[in-house]
Amino acid sequence: MSPPAAPAPADTDAPGLALHHVGVRFGGLVALDDVSLRVPPGRVVGVIGPNGAGKTTLFNVVCGFVRPTGGSLTLDGRPLRPRPHRLTRLGIARTLQGVGLFAGLTVLENVVAGASHTARAGFAAALFGLPGSDRDERRLRARALDLLAELGIDRHADAAPAALPYPVRKRVALARALIARPRLLLLDEPAGGLGADDVAELAGLVRALPERDDGCAVLLVEHHMDLVMSVCHDLVVLDFGQVIAAGPPERVRDDPRVTEAYLGADVPTEPHGSTS
Repeated sequence: MSPPAAPAPADTDAPGLALHHVGVRFGGLVALDDVSLRVPPGRVVGVIGPNGAGKTTLFNVVCGFVRPTGGSLTLDGRPLRPRPHRLTRLGIARTLQGVGLFAGLTVLENVVAGASHTARAGFAAALFGLPGSDRDERRLRARALDLLAELGIDRHADAAPAALPYPVRKRVALARALIARPRLLLLDEPAGGLGADDVAELAGLVRALPERDDGCAVLLVEHHMDLVMSVCHDLVVLDFGQVIAAGPPERVRDDPRVTEAYLGADVPTEPHGSTS
């Protein structure tokens, strides 16, 4: 059988995020081996694979938690060396497997805190009584309330996160990521801990992200097959740190390498955009 055609981004000036032949080693362990992929504007790209395939390592490379030992990253054709605390300035936001909300802040305050570079400027202005500080704070709070309403959780704006059900806290974390109007949203296992109804609602939210006024591309690392098959324009499948298949969900689903390495059985797929 011929080797899979890895989605190597030949055009280094193409818009969006690209990984070029990225490798990661931890001592003698190869976590990623010659991984290439691209996340163009307005697309949802999913990364799937069995446990230990390298999904988390790939996500951590893009977030700047792990530095690759080989290859490179680009954003709109320019070299990208991500650092976690600088992602927002680059137009990149992320959610992690855990919700990671601040226990001492209300839901609304948690969301406002997501506009990190903007929020810091506003908080500093308020601290020193600089002109415009009240206006900036009102603008951020209004934006946060709009997001909470869009996600159907505005009634919880004044609540403490710990008092809310887990699915609601997941939506709060999503709102916090979106307040900075990212051009690229990194979602790490967003369906983890959710029931079937909540996953279906999450699918609708993810599908709508590229269609927003400030629409963004999405890199989705996930193991929930119903979700990735229904929301992703393209999939990249990892196994033992290597790309074994890439392309539209329906083609990836039927690839025998994927069946053997991960799925183990036929998985039904819905056309992209289906809301059933």
